[in-house]
Amino acid sequence: MSLQQKALVLPKKQGNFEVSSLSIPSPGPGQLLVKIQSAALNPVDYKIKDYGLFVTHYPAVLGGDIAGVVEELGEGVENFRKGDRVLAHGAFTNDLAGFQQYALTVASFTAKIPPSLSFDNAATVPLALDTALVGLYGKEYGAGLTPPWTKSAGDHESKKPIVILGGSSSVGAYTIQLARLSGFYPIITTASHSNEDLVKGFGATHFFDRNLSGQQLKAAISKVTDSPIELVYDAISLPETQSVGLELLAENGTLVLTLPPSVKEDEGKGRKIAPTFASPHVPQNDELCRSSWSMVEKWLSEGTIQPNKHEVLPNGLEGIIGGLERMKMGQISGTKLVAHPQETQ
Repeated sequence: MSLQQKALVLPKKQGNFEVSSLSIPSPGPGQLLVKIQSAALNPVDYKIKDYGLFVTHYPAVLGGDIAGVVEELGEGVENFRKGDRVLAHGAFTNDLAGFQQYALTVASFTAKIPPSLSFDNAATVPLALDTALVGLYGKEYGAGLTPPWTKSAGDHESKKPIVILGGSSSVGAYTIQLARLSGFYPIITTASHSNEDLVKGFGATHFFDRNLSGQQLKAAISKVTDSPIELVYDAISLPETQSVGLELLAENGTLVLTLPPSVKEDEGKGRKIAPTFASPHVPQNDELCRSSWSMVEKWLSEGTIQPNKHEVLPNGLEGIIGGLERMKMGQISGTKLVAHPQETQ
């Protein structure tokens, strides 16, 4: 194997992406070296480029969604073998990022891909699933619900309503599926009309147009349920959707956000705002994500969690540049963009 690989690199803060050559890393204890077949794109990738968020060392490799083949095992890794098809949640660290031909993954946040799924299917899962999951079940970065796959879980969310704003987004789609797993009912979501069938396929029981105002949506929801809305997951989290989410929320309810809050908690009503941060690599999420990642292969195999719809970008790593631009321009809806690093010229 060559000691060098191709990677899409951000050479400096708020610079422009370029394909470069980097060394292939070696796995340390508890790590795998993965030959990346598919890497999915996320909005955070263009936000890091444009605003200089999260990353402190340059040149930087981005990309949180990894699917590929195990090439080498680090010390102490027992559940994987060379040649296994795997998916993993990367990190904002060059050796563990997805926009390159080889990356290290942490075994605890890596799962085998069931035979029924392609690398492209699998690459759509890690970051968005973890964002949905930490937002719902994280104690520090979420609503702190009891995870439905743990022994202590009853069906205590059963017959409680949940509202998910932006159900056709990657995060929204996984939030719908986890809400179904937790026993929420009704599962109410907003999206564009063209994505109504998509969100209902994931498990939404009621759909409303994303362009309704807060008052209109509140009135529509009141015809579906007279139970208080104690949980709103805003998978879009723009200022306008955050305002809608807060308007829907009952006293002592929680509004989960995927971006920093532009609305303020209402102390008088005890409403909580929970901006989520979904990296499994931070200590606050470690226990939850170790527990959930042990379930990922089973969920995917049984169809409990269905991957996003996807579109494959041409030209390997080069294709990511145009893909991120399309995401930024709002030209992608209900679809995850996936690149094939091995096809880089």
